[in-house]
Amino acid sequence: MNEDNHKLRLLLKDALPPETAPDLTRDLWPQMLRRIDAQPARVSVWDWAMAAFLAAGCLLVPELLPVLLYHL
Repeated sequence: MNEDNHKLRLLLKDALPPETAPDLTRDLWPQMLRRIDAQPARVSVWDWAMAAFLAAGCLLVPELLPVLLYHL
């Protein structure tokens, strides 16, 4: 069994590249903040459709309201 484990260990070492940590040359946080600020804050059509569907469902079948509130 030890020989099988040793062979498996050698195969895995050959198959996987050595793990190295990349050296960061700059701070990534300012770039992340710019990316977050650059994204437009808009609601998609599917979000509006889902909200309309839920509102219509609650108006037509009021028993759905407690079920929906339970799942929030």
